[in-house]
Amino acid sequence: MTNLMQQHGAFSWCELMTTNTTTAKEFYSQLFGWEIVDRPVSGMMYSVLNVGELGVGGLMEMPPDMAGIPPHWGVYVTVDDVDASAKLVEDLGGQIKYPPSDIPDVGRFAVIQDPQGAVLSIISYPSNS
Repeated sequence: MTNLMQQHGAFSWCELMTTNTTTAKEFYSQLFGWEIVDRPVSGMMYSVLNVGELGVGGLMEMPPDMAGIPPHWGVYVTVDDVDASAKLVEDLGGQIKYPPSDIPDVGRFAVIQDPQGAVLSIISYPSNS
């Protein structure tokens, strides 16, 4: 993660939630040349997608509570304070789809939806707290 990616308003991470991580890893590593590094995180396997030495995204198995939702890519935008930004989302007519929560050793995130229905995630990293 570079400092630019940790600035408020910057797109900082992309993440694939999929039903078949093996196939996804094969496809994307061949397509883009990504080096994919598996890391156990909170009792699950998380795969970091690297371009050279820079982690640019990740992929993970779709959790059971998302059964029926097709595999999809999501993006994260950095904010200085996830909780304050989540409140602002609601004040501006948006919705919180997943409440502010901590990701151990990463930061704090939430999934939001704008008034038109577009969904993305917001995140703050420890240096932004």
